[in-house]
Amino acid sequence: MRSIWKGSLGFGLVSIPVKLYSAVQTSSIDLDMLDARDHERIRYQRVNEKTHKEVPYDKIVKGYKISDDDYVIVEEADFEAASPEKSKVVEIESFVDIEDVNPMFYETSYYTEPDTKNNKAYALLVQALKKSGKAGLARFVLRSTESLCIVHPVDHVLVITRIRFGQEIRSTEDLNIGDDVTVSKKELDVGLALINQYAEDFDVSKFKDEYNDELLKIIKAKAKGKRPTIKKLKPRKAKSDDLYEQLMESLKTKKGA
Repeated sequence: MRSIWKGSLGFGLVSIPVKLYSAVQTSSIDLDMLDARDHERIRYQRVNEKTHKEVPYDKIVKGYKISDDDYVIVEEADFEAASPEKSKVVEIESFVDIEDVNPMFYETSYYTEPDTKNNKAYALLVQALKKSGKAGLARFVLRSTESLCIVHPVDHVLVITRIRFGQEIRSTEDLNIGDDVTVSKKELDVGLALINQYAEDFDVSKFKDEYNDELLKIIKAKAKGKRPTIKKLKPRKAKSDDLYEQLMESLKTKKGA
């Protein structure tokens, strides 16, 4: 793996030099954009709006618009100056219960690697977080953007998971959802029974990206001049419109599976 960030992880007066590595990878099929007329690849160019000429990547800068025709150029040093203490440090500001972090806030995760294999401070933080059931809440700068994150252990590795800021989560006020719907006790009891019947320990290895596997089969079939077999969706129809009866039927179906 190739590191994407190098700095230090700090808590209290303890500082651990670390590198970050992406902990996730895409499983989607890589598709190129083509011209439908001759199947030639489409390439995207960075073009100057005034001259209509392509601009070399090393000549592109970032700018903040302050009037119709006027920009202030923002350089890499400006990003670091905006938050110099965070540019190379993941500073844990507090410790929280990881269960209190709404899954809506999660973005992406990174593995951390200490500068030395047997780093005692690194091992201490892993063990302390495991024993306490807590996660560190921190901020740091990644690719010129300040990120909020939680620091949590996975096995013997410290993982940094970027999370969204509160203002990035939209309000639910505009959703047309009733808050005074009456659910009877017997409906709730059967609903809970159905949940318990489907309950199991979380094991992500049981789930595979079947969509991309099927898509790849279709692509390979088309490459051989074959017409792929398209599976038809067969929706299951409820025997009754009554919610309680639907729940009871679901319980019977699960038992018979």
